[in-house]
Amino acid sequence: MFRHQKELQFEVKVDRPDPMLARQIQEVLGGQFDEMTVMMQYLFQGFNCRGEEKYKDMLMDIGTEEIGHVEMLCSLISQLLDGASPEDQAEAAKDPATAAIMGGINPQHLLVSGLGGLPTNSNGVPWNGSYIVASGNLLADMRSNLHAESQGRLQVARLYHMTKDEGVRATFRKMLARDRYHQYQWMEAINELEEKNGVVVPASFPPEAEKESQPEAYEFWNLSEGAESEEGPWATGSAPDGSGEYVYIKDPVAKGQVPNPEIPDTSLHHDLTRKKVFSK
Repeated sequence: MFRHQKELQFEVKVDRPDPMLARQIQEVLGGQFDEMTVMMQYLFQGFNCRGEEKYKDMLMDIGTEEIGHVEMLCSLISQLLDGASPEDQAEAAKDPATAAIMGGINPQHLLVSGLGGLPTNSNGVPWNGSYIVASGNLLADMRSNLHAESQGRLQVARLYHMTKDEGVRATFRKMLARDRYHQYQWMEAINELEEKNGVVVPASFPPEAEKESQPEAYEFWNLSEGAESEEGPWATGSAPDGSGEYVYIKDPVAKGQVPNPEIPDTSLHHDLTRKKVFSK
């Protein structure tokens, strides 16, 4: 059960309207790494969580908080659009000074939402459910959550430097602080799950099940010009789980065969002869 509380989690108050900034903020509301994405991602992971209740509760707690962040951003966008009108956009085409202020307004803020936030990114592309990850594997999902919070916080930090509006910046600082804490939460959960089950997903398919393919799990194939990639810890030393030693393959050689596919039936109109391209 969800219950809406009228007060926002944090105060949202802008110094002055800024339709261009409102358009830019749409990216962290309805873009790929936005508040809508993490809201839906955490909630669906929580809805479908099986097993230890503490993980479900954490997912639901943070997912519910993200609902509040979506509302905060909608309020922020609405305040930045206060006073905007179709006439303003028409006027912007005439006067360079007005254009500097109003010329970047998102037409959908006027035509579609009536001066409110939209479930779209900064270019008007609708939010997409394929952005979210909810696989049912806790470690895989927590790693995806850490990635989402990292990208989202990065974008808010970039927006922070795109405005001098102290009211907007105050809201951003709250979001940056919460996104930092959420990264801590996912890192703690990831560490705990790795200690329980190991660092590789899924833990239920162990290295020994790979049988003759096990050596392939430790080889770094150098497939670019130069050998600088050998200098990284990913190319020498032990695997994080201690199951093997890395091997750097400086000049890798293909181990497979040349494909020799059958020519399709003529009714498929590939316009190819029945003659084999390669001989066995």
